[in-house]
Amino acid sequence: LLEVPTMAVEKVFVYNNTSIVQDEILAHRLGLIPIRADPRLFEYRNQGDEEGTEIDTLQFQLKIKCSRNPQAAKESSDPNELYFNHKVYSKHMTWVPLGNQTDLFPDADFRPVHDDILIALLRPGQEIDVLMHCVKGIGKDHAKFSPVATASYRLLPDITLLQPIEDEAAETLQKCFSPGVIEIQKIKGKKVARVANARLDTFSREVFRHENLKNLVRLARVRNHYIFSVESTGILPPDVLVSEAIKILMGKCQRFLNELDSVPME
Repeated sequence: LLEVPTMAVEKVFVYNNTSIVQDEILAHRLGLIPIRADPRLFEYRNQGDEEGTEIDTLQFQLKIKCSRNPQAAKESSDPNELYFNHKVYSKHMTWVPLGNQTDLFPDADFRPVHDDILIALLRPGQEIDVLMHCVKGIGKDHAKFSPVATASYRLLPDITLLQPIEDEAAETLQKCFSPGVIEIQKIKGKKVARVANARLDTFSREVFRHENLKNLVRLARVRNHYIFSVESTGILPPDVLVSEAIKILMGKCQRFLNELDSVPME
């Protein structure tokens, strides 16, 4: 969340903005748009550098103007019919190569992760003309650099049926858990419940509402089995995020060991 770097809009040069969105708010909204660009291809920009270079900056342009649709019906009140470009989306951001970036990244497709992020609404005559500089940063400095939307972990559920549960009781038990946790098998003409996939359980305690079932089921957790969930913003795949985070953790551990070795022992 905090230390895996990404590329995000850091500076916005506003040449023209006649929309109702103030310049500061527009710059803030642009900064929060996730950019599909591998941060491992770029260097950190030095503090104090006003001008970016091809090794530390990605440049995007957003230039759009709203106009009336002369073909629209007079009785229409739908803005989608009345106006052209009245909605400014992230798809309108275009990459402007800096220096020799065209040669450095011949197959690159630098763009926002999603094309349908709404940035602003315009009316005829209003326009936005801005230039954006994306730099490399980490979530510890600003949330816009965080490549992870949600990261969580939980212990693996452990569900044990203490004795056979059959027929109606089996069907009731199945309804007490998330779909896929309990399955019903037919054995010798009887419906018998069994634990199919305890991993799908959400730690519901619904089973304890039923007097005939609460003493037949034991709910626990495997204390040494963790399930990590990492939801990416789309900048990098989750498996890459986890591997990069592990590399950062290993680097921290190595620095700690080096510091321990450098301390004189009495």
